[in-house]
Amino acid sequence: MAQNRPTIYLILFVLTSLTSISSFAQTFNSIFDFDLSDGANPYYVSLVQGRDGASYGTTANGGIANKGTVFKLATDGALTTLYNFCSLANCTDGSYPFSGLVLGTDGYFYGTTSGGGDYGHGTVFKISVIGTLTTIHDFNGADGAGPYAGLIEAANGSFYGTTYLGGTVFKITSSGTFTNLHYFNGTDGSGPWESMIQATNGNLYGTAIGGGADGWGVIFKVTSRGQFSTLHSFAVDEGHYPYGGLLEAGDGSLYGTTSAGGDSNNGTLFRITLAGSLTTLYSFPKGAPRGALVEGSDERLYGATVGGGDGFGTIFSAAQFGLRNLHVFENSDGAFPTGLLQATTGTFYGTIGEGGKYGYGGIYSLDMGLGPFVAFVRGAGRVGQSGGILGQGFTGTTSVSLNGVPATFTVVSNKYIRATVPPGATTGYVTVATPSGTLTSNKKFIVLP
Repeated sequence: MAQNRPTIYLILFVLTSLTSISSFAQTFNSIFDFDLSDGANPYYVSLVQGRDGASYGTTANGGIANKGTVFKLATDGALTTLYNFCSLANCTDGSYPFSGLVLGTDGYFYGTTSGGGDYGHGTVFKISVIGTLTTIHDFNGADGAGPYAGLIEAANGSFYGTTYLGGTVFKITSSGTFTNLHYFNGTDGSGPWESMIQATNGNLYGTAIGGGADGWGVIFKVTSRGQFSTLHSFAVDEGHYPYGGLLEAGDGSLYGTTSAGGDSNNGTLFRITLAGSLTTLYSFPKGAPRGALVEGSDERLYGATVGGGDGFGTIFSAAQFGLRNLHVFENSDGAFPTGLLQATTGTFYGTIGEGGKYGYGGIYSLDMGLGPFVAFVRGAGRVGQSGGILGQGFTGTTSVSLNGVPATFTVVSNKYIRATVPPGATTGYVTVATPSGTLTSNKKFIVLP
């Protein structure tokens, strides 16, 4: 993979009609169907890759108490339930996790539940790879409630998230020190739904599905010091209700979707600069996009729509040639798809919230014929900070470089390396020289000042 990636992206879109893709080879496979006893309805869940190469996620329902689960999907497709929520009396360990997990630099997975806890308003938890769960915060209503969004670990080592009910932005450490940073008041947004991201400038960016100047939702920014501002309020002709989060692509712009509005009232795909200039790139004719976009290693954007196709949802890709369907769900193979993960093998994995063999949703893969790469546990850091690199074939690695500058590293396993941001390094791609060849990261690593 070349390190000098082009920056044409969506600004050069020829906005063609949504058609079935024919010029790319792709293979869709249903991997696992939830049967309620092992989980159900992984709504709005993007899987996350662990240090062992397996994928981890949550289901909103199902499990022993029908209050949701945490699961592990091995590379061979075998699923293990790591935790059943509401295992404790009165669900003090949480219930109904609507969002997925984030892998922390300490090796734990972190997430939220929308209900349960000591006060019944949801929790923040961490869980080990063997399923030991620790609640690190119980929402009491005054500090927010109902966190539907997941968390992000920023370069400072703290985690950031939002609550849908009560409308807050918060910061929490791995040990549970909790700080509210902002309370939404409606004019600056309401109902934050999806996880935030950290951009190359070090600021956090997110969306709220309502509120703002016209009530159609907002894009907001939180600085490294916790200062909140509204970056953009959606106007009536720009799309409504941005349920999906944001993605910073290789061109330095943010991309996202709205779930309503546009030419057919089925939502839009937009680009916004870090300074707040928004351009609507595409209106969906059928099916509303949900969940965050992901930038593939081929520089295309990938996402999913709820509805469209045969009425059960689609997977789509977007690039300068337009926006195209990759798969149309038929309910038997799933319905209500949302977020995607591109594993470091090059294959995409996603969840379906409904449908499938038992009607409770499942997990699928989409192979676009893309090659392997390396990814980061945390995609930003300062000189001297250490971080994790995910991939495969690492045993016998001879060098790790950040934008051409050699870094000190330790091969922890065949699928996980720890490396330190070297002096003199600047933002750029990471390369790992393995015995079978050089692997390049799918994204730039951000070196913060």
